[in-house]
Amino acid sequence: MHRLIFLLFSLFFLTAHAAEKPARTCRILFLNGPSDTPQSLYLFDGVSAQEVELPRMNFSPIYKVRAEATALTLLPSAPPAPTAGSPPVIPSGAPKANLAETITDFYLIVSSDPSNAVAPVRMQVINADAANFKRGQMLWYNLTDSKVGGILGSRKLLITPNSRLILDAPATGMEDYQVNIHFLPPGKTSPEPLCETRWTHDPRSRTVNFIIASSGGAHRILGFPDYREPETDPQ
Repeated sequence: MHRLIFLLFSLFFLTAHAAEKPARTCRILFLNGPSDTPQSLYLFDGVSAQEVELPRMNFSPIYKVRAEATALTLLPSAPPAPTAGSPPVIPSGAPKANLAETITDFYLIVSSDPSNAVAPVRMQVINADAANFKRGQMLWYNLTDSKVGGILGSRKLLITPNSRLILDAPATGMEDYQVNIHFLPPGKTSPEPLCETRWTHDPRSRTVNFIIASSGGAHRILGFPDYREPETDPQ
């Protein structure tokens, strides 16, 4: 009898443990954020809020988000404590993004939105789960109306306007590799140079690159490495 009780207790413990969902992880980037916009805001996951950094030149620290969260909201301050039986009151029109149940690790890309009276930003969730985006790979976002292509080490890059793609590692070890990228604006027949240099490949890190249009028709690349210590790496 004691053995049966022990087995039933063990089965109950394992089933309950398996049902627990781990917290999601995210890093935040304020892409090309103006200097007069907030340096931090509060990220609300439907139950609780935490103050988060909005860095412009690199990814934020790693933040944990409630496993059951289905939407995220950015607020200028933490919402007031809810009354008994009622959820916290969130200002109408606050920047919001949905979060799919299947996403366990993600980037929260923030951009300027002066028209939002609650917090002058908007945000987008980018899936960064290890099964989709591995160490050594590069995630490219072409935010322009131009076709972009070229050579990155051992890889060829070809990305259409306003699209994204994942490029496999351009090199193997920790080493430099050649970069030669051009862009073709709409209506043009000859490509224009975008980047000709050498970059360093870090096989331990993932990299997110954004191609954006600058004034005068020029384009530029904003690149952000995502290196994580082994104990914080979702892979």
